[in-house]
Amino acid sequence: MKLYSALINNNEEILVGFGEGNDANLLKDLGMDFADMNDLICHMTEEQKQGLYEMAEIGINEKVYNIDEVHLLAPIVRPRQDVICLGINYDEHAKEAGMYSEEAFGGERPYTIYFSKRVNRATGPKEDIPSYQGLVDSLDYESELGVILKKDVKNIAKEEALDAVFGYTVINDVSARNLQTRHKQWYVGKSLDGFTPIGPCIVTADEIEDVQNLNIQSYVNGELRQNSNTKYMIQSVAGAIAELSLGMTLQAGTIIATGTPAGVGMGMKPPCFLNVGDVVVCEIEKIGKIENRIS
Repeated sequence: MKLYSALINNNEEILVGFGEGNDANLLKDLGMDFADMNDLICHMTEEQKQGLYEMAEIGINEKVYNIDEVHLLAPIVRPRQDVICLGINYDEHAKEAGMYSEEAFGGERPYTIYFSKRVNRATGPKEDIPSYQGLVDSLDYESELGVILKKDVKNIAKEEALDAVFGYTVINDVSARNLQTRHKQWYVGKSLDGFTPIGPCIVTADEIEDVQNLNIQSYVNGELRQNSNTKYMIQSVAGAIAELSLGMTLQAGTIIATGTPAGVGMGMKPPCFLNVGDVVVCEIEKIGKIENRIS
């Protein structure tokens, strides 16, 4: 099942789609009316979810929307809390980051790096990313798998962690490298307004057979930049959820960005950062892609 947030008749609405096509139904047309995606994640029952699958099997006759013809928003427009991010979670990205700045990204990492990213409003899958000329001189992209939790968890075992996942999405962890390195931590350089494109949807966890075997790419102006697979993560999705929940409650709706593979702009020789007019595509197998222009 794919769940979208879209602007329809000037209202934020939830659309649901099944299979590989672009057709989706307005959720409230199917008898389910949630205020937004956070409300759905926190309150949708298993019976309601199963009911949607049963409707899909027999055929839904309500009005159908083509997702390519509506204004898609980020699936979760306003996250309940800061997005939790994993840093340097692919070996090859660790190498390229260390070559760019040993002081900021080098050194031994016996434990997973976690940081947070402020997101007042997530950027939609086709909305612009602001360039902040005069403030940012090294704008970069990072294609990442996003994980959304469906329930509160604390001290959860690794073996049970994936049972707490509602679904998965695509995130571009946009980064201002000059701010990220200047402040000796990553919060400011990751958290400017518009720096978190998410989408195009949330694919429910039951649709992903193996989250540690998904191809992940990014393109800039059609040029392939990142090309990897989630199997190369240093810390797994289940491991991250279990470790983060040790002594800390992770609420339903929590978004976790699981790190990016090699191929970002700062890793190129010489570094190749984003400019106004560039178009960045981030894509993950079985989920979809987001495409954002730099403005």
